[in-house]
Amino acid sequence: MTVPTLPGQATGRADGRPSLGTQLLRRKPLAMMAAEADAGTGGPRLVRSFGVLQLTMISVGATLGTGILVILGESVPLAGPAIWISFAIAGLAALLSAVSYAEMAGLVPVAGSSYSYTYATMGEGMAWICGWCLVLEYAVSVAAVAVGAGQYVNEALAVFGSVLPDALSQPPGDGGMVNVPAVVIVLLATVLLVRGAKESAWINTAIVAVKVGILLFFCAVAFTAFNAGNFDPLLPMGAAGVSAAASRVFFSYIGFDAASTAGEEARNPKRDLPRAIMLSMLIVTSIYVLVAVAAIGARPWGWFDGTEAALVKILEETTGQPWIALVFAVGAVLAIASIVLTVLYGQTRILLSMSRDGLVPQVFSRVSRRTGTPAAGTLIIGIAVALTAGLVPLGALADATSIGTLFAFALVNVAVIYLRRARPELERTFRVPLFPVTPILGAFMCIYLMANLGADTWITFGAWMLVGVAAYFGYGRRNSKVAALGGSEHLDVPAANHQS
Repeated sequence: MTVPTLPGQATGRADGRPSLGTQLLRRKPLAMMAAEADAGTGGPRLVRSFGVLQLTMISVGATLGTGILVILGESVPLAGPAIWISFAIAGLAALLSAVSYAEMAGLVPVAGSSYSYTYATMGEGMAWICGWCLVLEYAVSVAAVAVGAGQYVNEALAVFGSVLPDALSQPPGDGGMVNVPAVVIVLLATVLLVRGAKESAWINTAIVAVKVGILLFFCAVAFTAFNAGNFDPLLPMGAAGVSAAASRVFFSYIGFDAASTAGEEARNPKRDLPRAIMLSMLIVTSIYVLVAVAAIGARPWGWFDGTEAALVKILEETTGQPWIALVFAVGAVLAIASIVLTVLYGQTRILLSMSRDGLVPQVFSRVSRRTGTPAAGTLIIGIAVALTAGLVPLGALADATSIGTLFAFALVNVAVIYLRRARPELERTFRVPLFPVTPILGAFMCIYLMANLGADTWITFGAWMLVGVAAYFGYGRRNSKVAALGGSEHLDVPAANHQS
């Protein structure tokens, strides 16, 4: 496999290998990224088939999941009736990073998302750390979400008086042998992604429409029992309670960056990627706030304390119909399927970019001539995730995905600041408003949320990063293609010469 070379780029890697310090700081030129995206690294290239609708649904699909079905009941006791304000604050905090992603996605429309943005601005060392964090965020979070499939499948089957035994619906360590529903959902998503990205995107769009419809159905029913008195007093736990709840529900917004991994499959990425990211944030925030207002309007805030599956119980009590549980169980399974499909898609594209750079094996960047997808890499990732979801109790490793995600968000905010200063002449289809205040606030918000995570989570994350360091020195450092750049390690050309 060959990588497009640029003037001043050395083609050999055996001679003149840079020192460790030089290699860690060596940035990948934007021109090189654009050339790789257009040329397909000497082989078949990804197919540009996504419009703004599909891109938006990828981000909504990865963000709007089962969390809203359970996190509301856990968060209302912290904030009281002001929980809807907490969702709005968390949405604003996520927006601080989302606008940075929008600017970078329009400026660097490639498949690598924050990994590629970091490589272009902070060098190979930070790019590897970011990419390794994304491996944790995407692969482990897919497995963690898929694990819940067994529970929700059983809730649906229970309506008909039948359930799967624990041996087939739970992983070892949780009373089972293998979580069959989790394995099946991951493998089905893998098959879809191998067949073609366009087909997968349309199926995801249909699933997202269904799960949005289910949440809007909840709102319609809950508003029939609306009592404005439930909002008095609005702040029984004070501003501190609202802030505590906002920190908790912030993680319901993680996933909006999924569209940025589709930079090489968008028909007009410079225009549509920023639009998709911003639209997905608007849709998700609006739905979360609407669901929170409807739920509090239907039940006093104290009712939520200790109540599991609060949304389902509100519907059952309001309608008196037991089939409501079936509707929400099916909705939850669809939500899991949508998250697995979109996040697994993002994982394959992140590894494709890392593989192009030589930091992970080349199999992940091989694009099938027949399907226009990284078929071999997708199969490897899908099988690995399916086995993890079915057989491994994830525990603290799943919690550590929050740190990896926030770290990647923080790096994207820094990347925006760097490129505004270093490359002000680049054409930007979207510009972060109130620069540099917005990206600075976005980075500090991520750091603040990371600092509030528990010590066990940090220890697990640290262990993951040690594995990443070993992987870099064992493979990435020796095989890095960017390390083969000539003496002009910061080589780049004006934006006009490398349109994507």
